[in-house]
Amino acid sequence: MKVLFVCLGNICRSPTAEAVLSHLCEKHGVNLVVDSAGTAAYHIGKAPDPRSQAAALARGIDMSSLKARQVRVEDFYDFDVVFAMDQDNLAGLKSLRPDDAKAELGLFLDECGSLGEAEVPDPYYGGQLGFERVLDLLFDACESFLQDKVLH
Repeated sequence: MKVLFVCLGNICRSPTAEAVLSHLCEKHGVNLVVDSAGTAAYHIGKAPDPRSQAAALARGIDMSSLKARQVRVEDFYDFDVVFAMDQDNLAGLKSLRPDDAKAELGLFLDECGSLGEAEVPDPYYGGQLGFERVLDLLFDACESFLQDKVLH
């Protein structure tokens, strides 16, 4: 199975989701292809936000090797599932998705989360607690995704 996470700039939420799911796959001995992208081209080639990296590293996840990229039409053929972090990016993905694309498209927390939020909030303009909340939400949703869709 191939999973793609998408947010706006691909430096906070979606690379964190990629790193968390990859970490949990390793922990559970599951082999998935996991990637992330952004709907905007703001940060192509850049590493994740240093605050995202620091918060993840404090939980044992090194995401320093990840680099931002923009989502491509081909992603809808190359991946089985494309998860948006919020409604705005989901709308952008719906407008980009070809009619014959094979990838399932959805809002990640709406489908897999259990902590009462439908969207992963963008922590970019907030403080450190925002990055911690993103990790809490993503750990919960990624674990649920594995349990419900992969390990069942």
